Amino acid sequence: VASTVCSQWLAGATAAGLAGVGGIAAAGAGSGLAIASRVGPTELPQTVAGFHSLVGAAAVATAVGEFLHLAPLGLLTPVSIGAIVAATYLGAITTTGSLVAFGKLNGALGSAPVSLPKRNLVNALLSAVSLWAAARMMRSPTLAVGRAALAACTAASLFVGAHATLAIGGADVPVVITCLNSASGWALCAEGFMLSSTLLTTVGALIGFSGALLTQDMCVAMNRDIGSVLFKPLKTNEGGSCEVKSYAPHTETSADALAERLLSAKSVVVVPGYGLAVAKAQYAVAEIASKLRARGVKAQFAIHPVAGRMPGQLNVLLAEAGVPYDIV
Repeated sequence: VASTVCSQWLAGATAAGLAGVGGIAAAGAGSGLAIASRVGPTELPQTVAGFHSLVGAAAVATAVGEFLHLAPLGLLTPVSIGAIVAATYLGAITTTGSLVAFGKLNGALGSAPVSLPKRNLVNALLSAVSLWAAARMMRSPTLAVGRAALAACTAASLFVGAHATLAIGGADVPVVITCLNSASGWALCAEGFMLSSTLLTTVGALIGFSGALLTQDMCVAMNRDIGSVLFKPLKTNEGGSCEVKSYAPHTETSADALAERLLSAKSVVVVPGYGLAVAKAQYAVAEIASKLRARGVKAQFAIHPVAGRMPGQLNVLLAEAGVPYDIV
């Protein structure tokens, strides 16, 4: 929004034009607020994925619009063509990938991996269409050639985003969300080059790098690498026999016995999971921690990097319940 308003103002937009941009921004903000106000803590991950798809769609629309603006004027350069194709490729992948992630998290799609045979080869060949589109447009930067190349790039990238995300199991979707977040940032960065906007380039780079670092942290926490998550998903048992394993004996307890142990402990560490969000138990757990601290017990919370269904979900829940940040 800030980049659009600034560019319009610097271009000498009239008051009516700026008012129109403001009206569109207000409508979008109102729609986002209306959607977010109906979202509970457990629906937060799929809501984020859904909003990511809008970021990708906006990147594709901006890239196509910029091409349709520059091509008839003969102002296309190799840099602008590269930025247009990059924004289209990354934006399209973010759009369909986020929609599939939304479907998996919301229960509309199954969590089991689904893909075509030799899926990595298929995705690689379709991704190469973007390189072909850029080369074709650079050789012949005309409106007719550009339309066909961008259409092919968009269609191939939309398929890659959906196909790559469908092939990833539901347990790895939180990592996929951070990957798509990073991709949306790089799409925004490409838009910055395309529109000569320092603001878009800077913000896009921040989002891209932070999403990539968060993805790496989550993979390390799962003792996996990003390649195994994106290209070698865990295999599912397709109706085969399941070996029964004998695990170490477990220890049962009761609420009264647990309360006694908590009161007699010197230090207590609570490790919450997604069940805390489903049960809406953050308030009860926060109250328990508060009472323990009042009795001199050192109560703390430890959150695993991939706990919940998206990064930071449990941090938000604990903050909502009034848990002090310094004990998390």
